[in-house]
Amino acid sequence: MATQGKTKSRAKKRKTSSRTKRSVRARKRSATGHSVNPDGRVKEPKSPMPEQHQDKPGIESKVDPRPRYEAPLYKGADKLNGKAALITGGDSGIGRAVAVLFAREGADVAITHLRQEKSDAKETQAAIEAEGHKALLIEADVRKPEVCRRAVRRTAKEFGKLDILVNNAAFQQHQKKLEDVTEAQWDHTFKTNIYGYFHMAKAALPYLHEGSAIINTGSITGLEGSKDLLDYATTKGAIHAFTKSLAQNLVERGIRVNCVAPGPVWTPLNPSDQEPEDVAEFGADTPMERPAQPEEIAPAYVYFASEADSSYVTGEVLTLLGGETTAG
Repeated sequence: MATQGKTKSRAKKRKTSSRTKRSVRARKRSATGHSVNPDGRVKEPKSPMPEQHQDKPGIESKVDPRPRYEAPLYKGADKLNGKAALITGGDSGIGRAVAVLFAREGADVAITHLRQEKSDAKETQAAIEAEGHKALLIEADVRKPEVCRRAVRRTAKEFGKLDILVNNAAFQQHQKKLEDVTEAQWDHTFKTNIYGYFHMAKAALPYLHEGSAIINTGSITGLEGSKDLLDYATTKGAIHAFTKSLAQNLVERGIRVNCVAPGPVWTPLNPSDQEPEDVAEFGADTPMERPAQPEEIAPAYVYFASEADSSYVTGEVLTLLGGETTAG
C-alpha cells in the first residue's frame, strides 16, 4: 500500500508540474498580446509599425510591438527528444523563437549572446525552461575563433553532447553609398556573419555525428542583393554558398547542412539599424503587407533539425518571403 501511495504521489507531482508548465506558457503568451481569430488563426501585427529607433545591438524587450516568439498554435511532437542544440544569437529575434520550439520538441538549448543582450538572453532562458528543458547562456562574440571553441566546449560539457548547431548571429548597418561603407564596418559584418559561421562549424564538428544538423540563417538579400546593405547582403550570399559547399563536404559523415533565408522579419536588428520612418514601413512591401514574426520562421529550423522530417535534405536554401515568388 505504501508503494502504491508513493506511485500515486509521484504521478500527481508529474501532473502538477506539467500543468504548471502549461500555465506558465499560457500566462507568457497572454502577456505578449497574442490574439486568435474565430477560425483559430493567430493575428500577427500588420504594417505600419510604430516609428522607433535603438542603439545597436538592439534589445527585444524595447521593440514595439514585441516580436512574437511563443508560437501558441505550435504543438511539439518530440521531434528533437534528447537532443542538444547550440544557437548563436539566440537571445532575441529568430534565434529566440527557434530556441523555444527546439525546447518544445524535446531539446536542451544553449544560446550565445553579447554582453549588452544579457536581459534578452535571460528572458529566452526562462522561455526554454518553461518548456521543461535545460537552457545555457553563453556570452560570446562569434568573430573570435577561440570564443567559438569555448562556446562549443561549454555546451558539450553541460549537456554531454552536441547534436544541432544553428548559426544565426548577425550584424547589419544600412549605408546609402558605397563610399560610406568603411573598412571597419565591412570587416565587422564579414567577421560576424560568415567568419563566425565558419568558426562555429569548425569548432562543433568534432562533437557532431551521423544524424547531426547544421542550420544557417541566410536572407533574401543574399539572393536578390540590397543596394543599402552591400556588406550584409554579400555575407548572406556567402552563407548560401557555404551551406551548399559544407553540405557536400559533410554528406558522407551523415551530417546535414541547410539554410533558412527569410524576407523581412520583425526583430531588434531593424529598429537598431534603420531610421524610425523606415522601421514603420519595414515589410510592408511584401504581398502579405507585413514583416514575418519570429514564431513564423522558427518551424523551418525544426524541420531541418529533425531527422523525422528532413533526413534526405541537405544543401538546401529555404526562402520564407511572405508571398514573394521570384527570389533569385
